[in-house]
Amino acid sequence: MAPAGRYSPDTAKHLRMVERQSSDLHRGSRFFAENIGTGPDTGSGGGLMKFALVNPAWTFEGSTYFGCHEPHYPLELLFAFDKIREAGHEPLLIDAQLEKLSIPQVKQRTGRFEPDFLVMPTAPSYLFWRCPPPELRVPKQWFAELDGCALKVAIGPHPSATPGPTLRKLDCDVALRGEPDETLVRLASEPWSQIDGCCWRDESGVHISPSLGVTDMRKLGALNFENYNVEAREHRHHVFSGSGRGAELEFARGCPWACAFCNKTLFRNKFRERDVDVVLAEVDRVTARGVDYIYWIDEIFGVGKNVQRLLAEIAKRPVSIGLQTRIDLWNEETLDLLGRAHCISMECGIESITEEGRDELNKGCRMSTERLTDLLIYARKRIPWVQANLILTEHDERGEIRAWQDKLKAHDVWVSEPVPMFPYPGTPMYQQMFGPPDEQAWERAHHYYTSIFSEKGYSDIQESRPANIEDLECTF
Repeated sequence: MAPAGRYSPDTAKHLRMVERQSSDLHRGSRFFAENIGTGPDTGSGGGLMKFALVNPAWTFEGSTYFGCHEPHYPLELLFAFDKIREAGHEPLLIDAQLEKLSIPQVKQRTGRFEPDFLVMPTAPSYLFWRCPPPELRVPKQWFAELDGCALKVAIGPHPSATPGPTLRKLDCDVALRGEPDETLVRLASEPWSQIDGCCWRDESGVHISPSLGVTDMRKLGALNFENYNVEAREHRHHVFSGSGRGAELEFARGCPWACAFCNKTLFRNKFRERDVDVVLAEVDRVTARGVDYIYWIDEIFGVGKNVQRLLAEIAKRPVSIGLQTRIDLWNEETLDLLGRAHCISMECGIESITEEGRDELNKGCRMSTERLTDLLIYARKRIPWVQANLILTEHDERGEIRAWQDKLKAHDVWVSEPVPMFPYPGTPMYQQMFGPPDEQAWERAHHYYTSIFSEKGYSDIQESRPANIEDLECTF
């Protein structure tokens, strides 16, 4: 990475373009037009660039979105914040969802800050990158109404799968494919063509990167949360009774399996662990501020031996945990450890009650259905909420599903109804059905999904009559 005092020629050019399109002179563009490349190598003075990292106030009217509507820690922005500051630049983090801020209120803050880059995700936190709202209604509105002289940068599942359409729909300057934790800051100092996953548009056209940003998890230091209103959060993700103060943290990213339906191919794909001591420092920092429940956003919590050390340390602390995992990663001994670590919520992807169904989904599961069932029941004796999720496959008979559900429910294990999955662009499922994502990928997936559910009805956490994606993206 170049020192902060040396600037990316792409950044300078784009700031000049933005200035020409605006009646207001922007501090950053004026500086670059006059002083490109003359800043000191120390990162002080003229080397400073400003990044406004905005998590919008998400709403889901008319959406097929089936994720949680509550605020969650925007970990992708928190990690990027630290990397930006480490490089000598100035970040500003605004979580409009947590703080219940309107667009005018956020615009006042960004106006005072005068950012060079305005960064926004297309999904409500890393936890939901794998199941985002298909439509870009919210970031489109927020980018449009926060428009100023900053370069607009989109991150998330949409730019990862379809960077061209994302640039067009959001009218933004840059779309980063893959994980942005380490790539965002590089926009300030490096040629954009050398940044993994960096896509942009300029006067000569649209430039699409074939690569993806992949974060070195060992280089992510412990978040200190001094820039985040921990005390404002009460929601405890995937806990359905009681009260407290929740948080989300990340121990490992990615998954060694490649299930056909899982939306992780373009980001959070390769399995990588963080340092246990670094993660424990985060645990101690949030619990010191009143957090009594941590939900691990890991795709597949429980992989590797280091997780056992993490759980042993959590068992010594006054905090409970929740997670998503595969029950075939666990045995009676490790489930006992999970119970001692105060786990109160465990969500397990079973997907199919037949080995043929699991094989069709490329689950790579070596356990029998009987063994999976026994482990779920064993887990429930130690964990207050154990959930088994199913996906509809042609190998599963309705009567057999009902009998399996009844058996588990008799042991207080909650089992979902089997439902078709949304074929997110970039997943193996989408590739098998439609081929590589193109300009109409999200529309095609949305039309397919709504055509299946229009007569059967949607889940109780979805809109009963979702709108067409085209209508959602054309109206605010």
